[in-house]
Amino acid sequence: MYLPRWLRKSLVVLITTLTFGLVTPPASLLVDEAKADDSSFDAAVVSQRNTKAEYVRVLTREEFVQQTMEKAVVQSYEKFGGKILPVIEDEFNEVILPRIEEVLVSLAEQYPEEKLVHLAITEKPSGGIGEKIFHIYDKTSGKDIVRFHVRRDHPPQDGYWFNFHYHTYHDSFQTHYELGRIYWAKNTPPKWMS
Repeated sequence: MYLPRWLRKSLVVLITTLTFGLVTPPASLLVDEAKADDSSFDAAVVSQRNTKAEYVRVLTREEFVQQTMEKAVVQSYEKFGGKILPVIEDEFNEVILPRIEEVLVSLAEQYPEEKLVHLAITEKPSGGIGEKIFHIYDKTSGKDIVRFHVRRDHPPQDGYWFNFHYHTYHDSFQTHYELGRIYWAKNTPPKWMS
């Protein structure tokens, strides 16, 4: 199908502009344009693609840790719910959160800064009696990197404890790396997110 040159150019510019360069115009529009040998148009397309690459933001390690910690606090408080949070909030903030931050700092040091932008925190903790607080995962592969959990322990004659720990992909999430424990009481704690 033959399109006038001005219409081909207009369509290419329109598609590129409306999609912010994320979608490449159909090859048929570009092939015909290449045959016309208009180097100024080719330079504009290359310039548009180079501009797109500049929008990828690199996170510093400090920014990654700060942003992830903010989200970790939100996810943790959501998990604890209105019944558990008031009882353990102070001890959680003083003991557990600094240890979570240490793990995140260590994780950030393992990755080049340009790859930190691909790490994300899960959105929803598990309720009921599930252990999941949040996971850190790679958005490009969808695979978990670190899993932060809390388990209810009930040693005989000792009441209930919340055991905060994490797992890593290095050993297929088998080893429990302890972050700390917080005592609840002798009575059974309510379900998470209640």
